[in-house]
Amino acid sequence: MPLQHGPWTIQQTKVKYHNSFISIREDQVVQPNNIPGMYAIVKMKPGVAILPIDNDNKVYLTKQFRYALGKESIEVVSGTVEEKEPRQLAARRKLREEIGIIASELIDLGVVDLDTSIVRCCVHMFLAKQLTTVEAHKEGTEIIEKFHVPLDTAVQMVMDSKITHALSCALILKAAKR
Repeated sequence: MPLQHGPWTIQQTKVKYHNSFISIREDQVVQPNNIPGMYAIVKMKPGVAILPIDNDNKVYLTKQFRYALGKESIEVVSGTVEEKEPRQLAARRKLREEIGIIASELIDLGVVDLDTSIVRCCVHMFLAKQLTTVEAHKEGTEIIEKFHVPLDTAVQMVMDSKITHALSCALILKAAKR
């Protein structure tokens, strides 16, 4: 049975790939101009992104090799939210796991959609304050280098395209405006 989806009509849906992190579906559609077509959607687990900032206005960033890019990327701490896990708990978990930081205060800076054309994945952004350093507990696939720079330097790194991870760019710029 056809399903109306905004100005589109979905005639049929097929899941092409699925694992615990990502699913890809293909819809047979009638486009807004009444021409039949196909549309693919990539659905990912929701995520969190966290920018820790200390009392000296320095932010903690990560540098790690990203397989899809084939190179290192400078990013904020980020990761997925497990099913039924509160977002703030996920943010605290990722901070501790990846870079060994506990934050007494998390400030919600809103949501960003990774890509609104074919990817369905919302990420909740947090600014972490009142920081304590502990031992990190990284996953086996993660080789993460932690470093810190003044917030103004991080903003300049975004503007100079030294930080290109879209989610990190959005969070750093939001934090700077706060």
